[in-house]
Amino acid sequence: MSGAEYLSGIHSSETQRSTPVGGRMRLFKLNVRNISLLVMPLAVASVLYAQDDCGDECKVNTNVAMVISAPVSSSAQVVGTGWGIVGGAGYNFNQRNAIVSEFMWNRVYASRGALQPLLTELQSSDLRGNTDFYALTGNYRFELRGRTLGTYLIGGGGWYFRNTWLSKEVPSGTGNICTPVWRWFGYSCTSGIVNPNQPPVISSSNSLGANAGIGVTARVGEAPYRFYAEARYHYAPTKNIGTHFIAITLGIRY
Repeated sequence: MSGAEYLSGIHSSETQRSTPVGGRMRLFKLNVRNISLLVMPLAVASVLYAQDDCGDECKVNTNVAMVISAPVSSSAQVVGTGWGIVGGAGYNFNQRNAIVSEFMWNRVYASRGALQPLLTELQSSDLRGNTDFYALTGNYRFELRGRTLGTYLIGGGGWYFRNTWLSKEVPSGTGNICTPVWRWFGYSCTSGIVNPNQPPVISSSNSLGANAGIGVTARVGEAPYRFYAEARYHYAPTKNIGTHFIAITLGIRY
């Protein structure tokens, strides 16, 4: 594959069918995710330990946290509340201004009600669907920090990747109304009708997106360790249907 073909594949959405190749791709993605879940907390912890004696004057910032994700807008029509993790590192210009780069993973699940059009077409009640969100972002943080408590605003943007999965192949049939659940799971539509002869099992979409939010901090033990709680809205104009969710984050900052 040439460099141009590779870049074209990265910047376009793709639908993979239930084939051995598709299975290997899904296994690869699962392995990448599992490695990320293991490596990210360890990497952040090592940085935390390395700068243990700089107090509130540290130039390097790090964070690791659990995330509860709440889809909103069009995303909430298909999937419900999910969970994930986030970790990051950045640079403190001073106690008020900092940049933070982060990697986040979230998983959400489609409700039985949202899947109903697919269940009807499949003529079965045995169908599950989930979605993984990945985000790699660069962000600016403005913070007002007291000795014990603090608050901050944060916002930025970056690369967002959404991967959806169905437990069974669901042929699109003919004449199905193009509701959000069809588009979310990778089916294309024309004039409000789902295009026939589409059996996606795994589909993916990626795009640039943005986020903005607010958080609070509280001193935990010796400086500069702080507990933080944050609510941040994320949006990416992914193909077929946009990705909208609020990430509620609880974790430890350095």
